[in-house]
Amino acid sequence: MPSGVQSGPRSNPHSDSATPDAAAPRSASDSVTDDVSDNPLSPPDKSFRTQGNAGEDASKHDESHLPLSSGLYLVATPIGNLGDITFRALEILKRADVILCEDTRTSGKLLSRYGVKTKRIAYHEHNAAKMRPEIMERLGKGQGLALISDAGTPLINDPGYKLVRDCKAEGFNVTAAPGASSPIVALILSGLPSDHFFYAGFLPPKTMARQKELTRFTAIPGSLIFLESPKRLAASLADMARVLGGSREAAVTRELTKMFEEVRNGTLDELATHYEEAGAPKGEIVIIVGPANDADNEPSPEDIDARLLDLIKTHRTKDAADILARETGLKKRDLYNRALELAKTE
Repeated sequence: MPSGVQSGPRSNPHSDSATPDAAAPRSASDSVTDDVSDNPLSPPDKSFRTQGNAGEDASKHDESHLPLSSGLYLVATPIGNLGDITFRALEILKRADVILCEDTRTSGKLLSRYGVKTKRIAYHEHNAAKMRPEIMERLGKGQGLALISDAGTPLINDPGYKLVRDCKAEGFNVTAAPGASSPIVALILSGLPSDHFFYAGFLPPKTMARQKELTRFTAIPGSLIFLESPKRLAASLADMARVLGGSREAAVTRELTKMFEEVRNGTLDELATHYEEAGAPKGEIVIIVGPANDADNEPSPEDIDARLLDLIKTHRTKDAADILARETGLKKRDLYNRALELAKTE
């Protein structure tokens, strides 16, 4: 039993009372005035209160020593500034039976800062299959488990969705304490359209594979969000300019919420040139590429020839035509015939 948690009867995770949204409706006389009472975090006996009502001594409601109701809690942690943790996240982490961490040492720094002494267990992509049965067993015994990543919102470019899927299949409660997420922070700081966007995560490290992957995103009508390592930033931007269009507006963000936070805007051509000359920056990188404009969707004959010549250097003529057809919406047969003509002149 972790420090700060008292033993006592636990709710049956398979009973109706253990599922908050299955609880019977309350009458007006049963209602309370704080707005977290109906949150899935609250146990069936309504013992959990994150704050006192107006005019009451908040200490009367400090019941952080009580255990969580059974279930899996997806808890967002800061992406840089440790002050970005939420009150609710800390309450969950303190009251959980176990915290599942991507890296127990990395998470330990945050938890130590806020006096969270709950037991930590490693759960990451390399041991996920092995650990899931143990986690399911713990949930079956009525434990409340918190899942966190090294930084940001769990499951976003981190393992965990299979665990959530299994928990739902077994009828265990799953809820979340939302918070920081670097892709969303980068998007809102970029100044680029945010009404439609697509999160693509990390691109392949090799040039050919990266360009092939980028062709999948050319027709998406919205901003694109990528993660990238500093050492591959210039090469990735160059490939984005080549495949997505050098005139597309973009932003490179780094060290979000930290002391040296930076957002650099420009076209993909401009950004690729800048980082080729300046070298790899420090910190974690998120790239935002704005939506294609009408001009990008209507390449000139010169642009088509240049792109075909570039593609046939590393692809079969048929494959080059297929790739460019998907990028531009032009007819594959026409592009194939043009590629054959260009190949003869080389």
